[in-house]
Amino acid sequence: MTAAQRLRLGLLLSVVLIAALAIGAGLVRAALYEEPAAGSLPAATRETPAVVGVEGRCAGQPAQAARELRGMWLTTVYNLDFPSKPGLSQAQVKAEYLKWLEVAVAQRHNAIFVHVRPSGDAFWPSDYAPWSNWLTGRFDGKSPGWDPMAFMVAEAHARGLEFHAWFNPYRGTQPAPGGGSGTDAAKLAPNHPLRLHPEWRIAYPTGKNGRFYFDPGIPEARKFVEDSMLEAVQKYDVDGVHFDDFFYPYPEEGQDFPDGASYKKYGSGKSKADWRRDNVNVLVREMHERLQQLKPWVKFGISPFGIWRNKATDPLGSASSGLESYDAIYADTRKWVLSGWVDYIVPQLYWTIGFDKANYTTMVKWWTTLMKGSKVQLYIGMADYRVGEKGDWSRPDMLDRQMRLNRQYGVQGEIHFSAAQVRGDKLGAVSRYRKAHYASPALLPRLARLSAAPPPTPQLTGTARAENGRLVLTASGVSTANWALYRTTGGPATLVATGRAGAEIADPQAPAKATYCLSALDRGGNESPLSPGVTPPAV
Repeated sequence: MTAAQRLRLGLLLSVVLIAALAIGAGLVRAALYEEPAAGSLPAATRETPAVVGVEGRCAGQPAQAARELRGMWLTTVYNLDFPSKPGLSQAQVKAEYLKWLEVAVAQRHNAIFVHVRPSGDAFWPSDYAPWSNWLTGRFDGKSPGWDPMAFMVAEAHARGLEFHAWFNPYRGTQPAPGGGSGTDAAKLAPNHPLRLHPEWRIAYPTGKNGRFYFDPGIPEARKFVEDSMLEAVQKYDVDGVHFDDFFYPYPEEGQDFPDGASYKKYGSGKSKADWRRDNVNVLVREMHERLQQLKPWVKFGISPFGIWRNKATDPLGSASSGLESYDAIYADTRKWVLSGWVDYIVPQLYWTIGFDKANYTTMVKWWTTLMKGSKVQLYIGMADYRVGEKGDWSRPDMLDRQMRLNRQYGVQGEIHFSAAQVRGDKLGAVSRYRKAHYASPALLPRLARLSAAPPPTPQLTGTARAENGRLVLTASGVSTANWALYRTTGGPATLVATGRAGAEIADPQAPAKATYCLSALDRGGNESPLSPGVTPPAV
C-alpha cells in the first residue's frame, strides 16, 4: 500500500469514527442491526393522494396543494455538514450556508433544521454559552465578529424556508476524538457554564469518549439550559425549537450515569428511573409552556429514537424488539404526545421495511395510531445516511418505498438525515424520491393550536416576463407571513411557488399561457381565499 493510499484509508476511518460519535449511540445501534434478505420486502404499496392544502378555485378551476413538511437536518457538530471545517472566515461560512439553502430549494423543501447548540455552545452571541468551536476553531469562547444566526434565519426566510433552531439541551461537550474538549475542564472556555458551575457537571462515560453533561436532575441547571435556548427564540425570528434524542445519554455497558448526588437531594422517594423520566418530562413541559408565553407561533418539536417501548415490555408498545427509549434514555415520548407538550414529533425510523427488530411499516403504523385524536403533527426522520449499506439499504428505492408508506398512513412530512447525504444522492435515491414525492412545492401543515380566521385575500396587480422565461408578479395585501402562488392552464390549479412576505413572487417556469391566483398564509399555516385570477399576455 502506497503512502497516499494509507493516508486516504486513515482519513476514511477518521470520518467513520467521527460520524459514529456525532450520530449517537442509539443511531449506531440501529445502523449495526442485521438486515433481512432483500426478497423479504413486501410488494409496493399504493400511494394515497397528498393532503389537499386549499379549498377554493382559481379562474373557475379547483385549487390543489400538498400540505406536508419537507426538511433536512444541517449538522454542525464535528463539522459533518456545515461549516465544512472550523475557523472559516465570515465570507466562507456564508457562502457555504447559501449553498445548503440551494440544496433545500432544489429539493422543494419548505423547512431547514440547523444545529445551533450542538453541545453547550452557541452559533449566536449568547449571554449563556460560549461560541461554538465548530464555528470558530477555538475553545476560548471568543466571538468570530459577526452574527451567523441572524444571517441564517434571514436567508432561509428569503427563500420561503422555515428555520428550526436545533438544540441539544444537556450535552456540555463532545468527546475529544475528532476535535471536542471531552472531559478536560481546562479546555472549557472561561465563560462556559460548566466551568462556572462545576456542581452542574457530570462526566460520562469514562475513557476517551467521555463528555460533560448538564445534570438534568438539578433544577437550577435545567432552568439555565432552558434560558439559554429561549434566548435564541427571543433574539431571532425562528419558526421552531427542535430537540433530537439526546436527553439522558444512551447506556454504556457496565456504567451508570453518575447522578447519585442529585438523586439523593431531589429524588423525593421515586425510583431513579421514574425520577429521571420526570426530569426530562419537566424540561419538555416547561419548554412548551415558556414558548407559549414568549412567542406562541414558534413550533416546538422533538425527534426521538424510534421505539418508545416494545410490546413484550408494555402492551401499549410497538411490535418491535429494539432499544426502548422509555427505559434506556428516560424519554417518555408517548406522554409528550398525549399531553400535547409538543407541536410535532419526528421519530427516527432508521430501519428498513421488513426489518425484524423494528419493521418500518410496523413502526409507522404504531406512531400514526398514537397521533389519533391529538393535535401533534407526525413527521418521520428518514435515514438518508444509510443508503448504500449492505442488505436492503443497497436498494435505491428503499426511501421512496418508505415515503409511499408515510403517505398511505397519513404521516404529515419528513426530515432527512442529513444534509450531506441529501446533496450526495447516493445510488440516485434522493433524485428518485424527489421525483416521486417532491415534484411540486408543498404548503406546511396547519398548526392546530393556532387555528384562527383566515388572513385577508391578497390581490395580484401586475405581471412581467423576464428574458429567461420567468414570470414575475406583483401583488398587494400580503400582510401576513407567507404567500402561495397557484397556476392553471385549463385544468385544476396547482401550487407553483411559495415565499415569505416581501420576497419576489415568480413562476420560474411559466408556460406560454396560464392564469395565476395568490393566497396569503399566517404563521400557523392558515390560508386566505384565493385572489381573482390574472392571465399575463401571451408570449
